Amino acid sequence: MISKVLVANRGEIAVRIIRACKELGMTTVAVYSKVDANSLHVRMADQAVCIGEAPANQSYLNISNVISAAINTGCQAVHPGYGFLAENAYFAEMCSTHGIKFIGPSPYTIKLMGDKIAARELVSKTGVPVVPGSEGKISDVKEALRIAEEIQYPVLIKAAAGGGGKGMRLVHNRKELGKTLEVVRTEAQAAFGDGEVYIEKYIEEPRHIEIQVLGDEHGNLVHLGERDCSIQRRNQKLLEESPSPFVDEELRARMGQMALKVAEATGYYSAGTVEFLVDRYKNCYFIEVNTRIQVEHPVTEMVTGVDLVKAQLAIAGGEKLGISQDDVNPRGWAIECRINAEDPGQDFIPSPGTVLNYLPAGGPGVRVDSFIYTGYTVPPYYDSLLGKLIVWAPDRSQAIDRMDRALNEHVIEGIKTTIPFHQRVLDNSFFRRGEVYTNFIARRIDTSGK
Repeated sequence: MISKVLVANRGEIAVRIIRACKELGMTTVAVYSKVDANSLHVRMADQAVCIGEAPANQSYLNISNVISAAINTGCQAVHPGYGFLAENAYFAEMCSTHGIKFIGPSPYTIKLMGDKIAARELVSKTGVPVVPGSEGKISDVKEALRIAEEIQYPVLIKAAAGGGGKGMRLVHNRKELGKTLEVVRTEAQAAFGDGEVYIEKYIEEPRHIEIQVLGDEHGNLVHLGERDCSIQRRNQKLLEESPSPFVDEELRARMGQMALKVAEATGYYSAGTVEFLVDRYKNCYFIEVNTRIQVEHPVTEMVTGVDLVKAQLAIAGGEKLGISQDDVNPRGWAIECRINAEDPGQDFIPSPGTVLNYLPAGGPGVRVDSFIYTGYTVPPYYDSLLGKLIVWAPDRSQAIDRMDRALNEHVIEGIKTTIPFHQRVLDNSFFRRGEVYTNFIARRIDTSGK
């Protein structure tokens, strides 16, 4: 039985986890950096432990300090949220070594799926299609040129240890290849401590569609349908919806089975996401598995009624899944807008500072997952996400109208936010028709703010 959980994160996801724990009668311990002493997750938790200075590598990424906080407060489990240590196999192993339950998949699964080359190789063996590309890491420019000629330009050079939209560059011709290869290697080494790269065919105008999976430690697996995450800027998701306006019942069933096949091959348990690129002809290509709760998980919760964080906690406690695939019956439409402290009129430059006035949107079908409040100072040290505005409605048209209304209501003063950007997306006729793809922002949206 898990009765006390350490939340190894900050911001909106820490608040989300604490709320789920409280509803289940679990005691919570927050960890925080010195700059986060007045954060909402610290106020909400039953206990709080300072684990270091503001820079993440001195606090939220400091494995020794996080483990010590869990041991010293008597926690049986650690929930890593997303980002920071969530997909760190060594951290998961260290939790286990100290008798602490890591709320997520096994260290083996995290390590396997964290290596994008190994993941491609494993998934290829299951028969699930992968994006055409190199079979393993690229050793030199000569090999890169040969593979690029085989699969034809444009191609993507990607970091083997990459994720979160980082560590990838687009190459249009052989002239660019050598220089770009070295750039990605250097970036990958600096960001992930691993300079290995591989090459994939660039699928033009694809949709980024992911399948939410949920598995227990007894071998039971279900998928909860898809999320369309095609609205991106520089490979970072900005708006998500479930279901996808592009996916029909046949494609949904096919992708669901593919996702379950991948999850089964990795021995997956807990909440996870199998991500695909889907071209205009509805050909699906596996790209990666995210071995954690996703930022965009609320849209799945809104259409299925399944609380994914509570499910994670139950699975970590050894319980079997309380649902079968036949029990999953998505209803209606959900959209999420990520509200960031950024200025969309100035190339999305971060906008830290003090929130002078905060009045979140409300009303029927509106959910706000956030951690800010009037008087809160947004620090410059971490991700700029302030929260997520999520709406549910019976169909997509009504969901768009409800989100438009909610964005107009959602007041954050004192700092710049991405609310005006989301309003332009919702007002776009292509978006309203569901004609979206991963380069939609670059092609269809004026981000100058004029």
